[in-house]
Amino acid sequence: MSWICPKCERELRNVNQFHNCVKVSLDSLFEGRPAELELVFDKILAEIADWDDVLISTSKNCIVFVHKRTFFVIRPMQKQLDLKFYSKMKPESPIIMKSSFHAGKYENSARISQLTDLTMELFGMIKGSYILL
Repeated sequence: MSWICPKCERELRNVNQFHNCVKVSLDSLFEGRPAELELVFDKILAEIADWDDVLISTSKNCIVFVHKRTFFVIRPMQKQLDLKFYSKMKPESPIIMKSSFHAGKYENSARISQLTDLTMELFGMIKGSYILL
């Protein structure tokens, strides 16, 4: 069950859940950025859209994916997509540019800019974050 904020129209898990209440369109997050970034995002979205019970919303500068909790965040940057997801173990992969331990899990960051950056390994790590949270 979800709740839609009447002000920002963001879909949230709980009634009156705290959130950054700003109405942002998905298109505005990609304005002025290379078209390939939007294609990369669309490919990620197509994969995650098939997973059960995922809420997708926009905030001031990112796209948030929630299962039971936020499991994945995409922040469009000038020439790259900044990806944040979680894991139980620290990933040993060249895809990961930063990994830090918080609250019993690793917060991992990767940056991608083209369709060829979307590998089965990356999708596996994102799916692991979905299952973890």
